[in-house]
Amino acid sequence: MKLLVTGGAGYVGSVVTALLLEVGHEVTVLDVLSAGHRDAVPTGASFVEGDVHDAARVLDPTFDAVLHFAGKSLVGESVQDPGPYWHTNVGGTLALLEAMREHGVDRLVFSSTAATYGDPPTDAPLHESHPAAPTNPYGAGKLAVDHMLTGWTRAHGLGAVSLRYFNVAGAHGRFGERHDPETHLIPNLLKVAAGQSEHASVHGTDYPTSDGTAVRDYLHVRDLAQAHVRALERTEPGTHRVYNLGSGGGYTVRQVLSAVRRITGHPLPALEGPRRAGDPAVLVAANDRARRELGWQPLRGLDTIVADAWAFVRGRTEQQVAP
Repeated sequence: MKLLVTGGAGYVGSVVTALLLEVGHEVTVLDVLSAGHRDAVPTGASFVEGDVHDAARVLDPTFDAVLHFAGKSLVGESVQDPGPYWHTNVGGTLALLEAMREHGVDRLVFSSTAATYGDPPTDAPLHESHPAAPTNPYGAGKLAVDHMLTGWTRAHGLGAVSLRYFNVAGAHGRFGERHDPETHLIPNLLKVAAGQSEHASVHGTDYPTSDGTAVRDYLHVRDLAQAHVRALERTEPGTHRVYNLGSGGGYTVRQVLSAVRRITGHPLPALEGPRRAGDPAVLVAANDRARRELGWQPLRGLDTIVADAWAFVRGRTEQQVAP
């Protein structure tokens, strides 16, 4: 298939693009490079530098589908300055959908988020039927797009799939996390192991969990990418499906710390502090629907996630110090 990947120079977008190329698809990446990196666009993909609002000048009737990753993704920033989140994540998606309709491109896979669920009042794994109640503009915008896609499928026959990520981590070869600022636990721990930070931070040690720290569901980015390929293959005209993507289990912050210490061989000093406002004790995905309908399952556990991310960090460090 001939595919457009918006945001394909970013973390998840680059890994998905690499996998799409591996299985034989023709891929064009559209990325404004505000958070992505030109050298993260996989060899073999065409590249167009531009905003998602510019999709109309990239698409044409020869494209078969779009995988949509472009967007802003910092929760705290979305609270402090929500305007750009509505403009890019919602308005940009609307422009993309209009461009797709104009050129007769009728299949879309959308990068959504567990932030659509907000602060769930349960520690049980979250199913797609769980009420969506986002607590910040980032999650609200993603949910707005989900509603938009449902309307588009009914009115215009679009075939759409929304994939709601929980915690994505790890790396795929030279494609890994390079966020600035970095807000995710595993890459921040690896910064300590690489000598780029002095210590790790643990936010909250009094949660009602096995060791007092919060539990999160970590999914390897390669497994996540595979789910996108499966979703692309199973889009149906006039249908919008939503799938949670996670491992179906979870790890405490202390367990992640232990894994990073073990794999890197670094003592990884950690400072313990109070809980952050709004952080639930447990946030884990129920992935039954994705397993059943997409024929997908996660294959890589926490140790592989950390080992692959560590290999990526070391590779980047070696490149930076090479003469």
